[in-house]
Amino acid sequence: MLFGKSLFQSVVDRLGEEAEDQETAEEPGFRISGLATSFIPETTDQSTPGARPQADQRLDAYFSLMADENEQELVDIEPPAPPTPQPPAWIDRLSPQDIAADLGLLKEDDRDRLQERRRAFARDNHPDTVAAEYRDAATMRMKIANRLVDDAISRSSLAQKR
Repeated sequence: MLFGKSLFQSVVDRLGEEAEDQETAEEPGFRISGLATSFIPETTDQSTPGARPQADQRLDAYFSLMADENEQELVDIEPPAPPTPQPPAWIDRLSPQDIAADLGLLKEDDRDRLQERRRAFARDNHPDTVAAEYRDAATMRMKIANRLVDDAISRSSLAQKR
């Protein structure tokens, strides 16, 4: 027995004191769930001379991630303007006669063949496939084409009933 304590009790007391010292020695830090390390301590040891406040440390960390002055010059260069889109080949063909010729509608086409022609026309002329400047013209072109195909389908249906 040492000083009225058993050897076991004195070891347990010493281990407890060491655990308390370790807990107070660890500095709390900014943590992200799932990471085992901290990035920036939340508090500073005010007993250390020249210790900076927490806000300054975070600000320093932020500025350290920013580009240097030399690199900043490269960032300030504006990218070249995108080239102007080329107008589609059909931009001057907006009349119903031109669109009917582009569709290739024939009087003997049945419903399935007319639907195939509509889909093929849409693949080449749909407003989603052209530049923004030409979408209004493409929309008008698709409306006229759909109307022409619908009329041809109705004529085909009437001819088959006779």
